[in-house]
Amino acid sequence: MNDQYGHDIEDLEVGMTASYAKTVTEADIVLFAGVSGDNNAVHTNEVFAKTTSFGGRIAHGFLTASVISAAVANRLPGPGTVYLGQQLRFRAPVRPGDTVLATVTVKSIDLAKARAVLETVCSVDGTVVIDGEATVMTTSSARRLGQPVAV
Repeated sequence: MNDQYGHDIEDLEVGMTASYAKTVTEADIVLFAGVSGDNNAVHTNEVFAKTTSFGGRIAHGFLTASVISAAVANRLPGPGTVYLGQQLRFRAPVRPGDTVLATVTVKSIDLAKARAVLETVCSVDGTVVIDGEATVMTTSSARRLGQPVAV
């Protein structure tokens, strides 16, 4: 891995794993509501949220899932990686102040297309809050050297 290109497809191996952690703050929730337009009271109004099955405010699911994006972009495969798809299953709520640990694991590699499938898991204190699978296009040393890579 290097700072500009991350892990090239040629460097990946099935089973490689990396993690990224982020504590979800009040500011994150407010800013995400503003950026996304999702002002659901379960995220923004404690009085209302206490009346729900969650018993209090929860973070947006996609705010939590964005920690996966950070793991992919910053850790594995790393810089230069492009998301092609993501499947998510929301398993448990995340609350303000929780630290989300996103872990990505290489499941399969398509060397010719410079693509990889990653298992993606977010957890809080050992409890899985999101799981799923991402398909990404990675950098390739072959491409940089002008060798053909199928698209």
